[in-house]
Amino acid sequence: MSIAAKDTKQDYPEIVNSLAKEFAKTAIGRDKQGGTAKVERDLIRKSGLLSLIIPKSLGGHGENWKTIFLIIRELAKIDGSMAHLFGYHFLCLTSVHLYGSEQQKEKLYRETTENDWFWGNAFNPRDENLIVKQEGTSFRLNGKKSFCSGATDSDQLLISAKNPEHNRPVIAVIPTKRTGIVINGDWDSFGQRQTDSGSVLFNDVLLEKEEVLDFYEQQRENLFPTLRTHIAQTILVHVLLGVAEGAFEEAKSYTKNVSRPWLTSGIDEAKRDPYNIRQYGDLFVQLKASEALAQQAVDALQEAWEKERSVTEQERGECGIKIATAKVSVTQTALEVTNRMFEVMGARATSERYGFDRFWRNVRTHTLHDPIEYKIRDLGNWALNDQLPEITPYS
Repeated sequence: MSIAAKDTKQDYPEIVNSLAKEFAKTAIGRDKQGGTAKVERDLIRKSGLLSLIIPKSLGGHGENWKTIFLIIRELAKIDGSMAHLFGYHFLCLTSVHLYGSEQQKEKLYRETTENDWFWGNAFNPRDENLIVKQEGTSFRLNGKKSFCSGATDSDQLLISAKNPEHNRPVIAVIPTKRTGIVINGDWDSFGQRQTDSGSVLFNDVLLEKEEVLDFYEQQRENLFPTLRTHIAQTILVHVLLGVAEGAFEEAKSYTKNVSRPWLTSGIDEAKRDPYNIRQYGDLFVQLKASEALAQQAVDALQEAWEKERSVTEQERGECGIKIATAKVSVTQTALEVTNRMFEVMGARATSERYGFDRFWRNVRTHTLHDPIEYKIRDLGNWALNDQLPEITPYS
């Protein structure tokens, strides 16, 4: 695969298309295998795309969230796991901007561009099994973190740990290979099988004072860090939407080229069957509606992101409403498409060689992590009572 060097003008669509073609060659086999997609992760490293959102002044490409989400969606059409990892790299990376000082951000952004760092995640403040204790001028980490997507083969880990002396987690960035960190290959979900979302053990791991992200501690009234929730949700919106679009295209190709007409239909081609045509029309409408709502969510997030520390509670809340609306629509659409695709392809499409079930398994796995009933509740409170969703800084 030919990918332009990161110091030259990038043709992002061409690079992403090249990555997608490479991923497609092994997507079915890797889904069955699970584990770490080391080759594919290295292709992303070499592509230069990991520095997209970093300002040009710090060695990056100066792109915005709109570009990131488009790429996530394109990759998800082929490989939901790689799209997830790509998106979470930027979620972890930009957390330095959200939670850290300007000096911390500049240092880690520069080092990311210089070293093609892939960021991983051990950040789940609701999981309080990782404990931090002060030891002189530094700290020690002991315990276990779960759902650590992208931790395997990462270069830097964004972590959150419980401090028994305070009621808020300690947030920090440390090298993944630091002594005492053990990444367990225990992710065994039936979907998103190459996100390496298992657990990480911390055995007396050193945490230096300067590695702790302290901006939020200094600016308690600042709502900018709470946009992390919105970023995470919008990433998942685009993973789900991309998977659904990929499933739709696979189904369409199969129906047109492989499916047989039903024996009593009186039709010589499955693509001429009025029942199939109606199914595709219905799913097409759902996909287009979800796409439009996803775009509204992206626009709102980008606007809030650009306001940075001046973003107001109302602006942050209304942005969240648009993201939640997109999340509900995309979740419902993705489940519909990845399930009903078999109705328009036929029984032979369930053959293991096609791996079409991976689309549904990936969607089903993601959607269970964040039940949309609670999104619908929040949207109902907004629609009926003008009540904004509760602010959750860390999720």
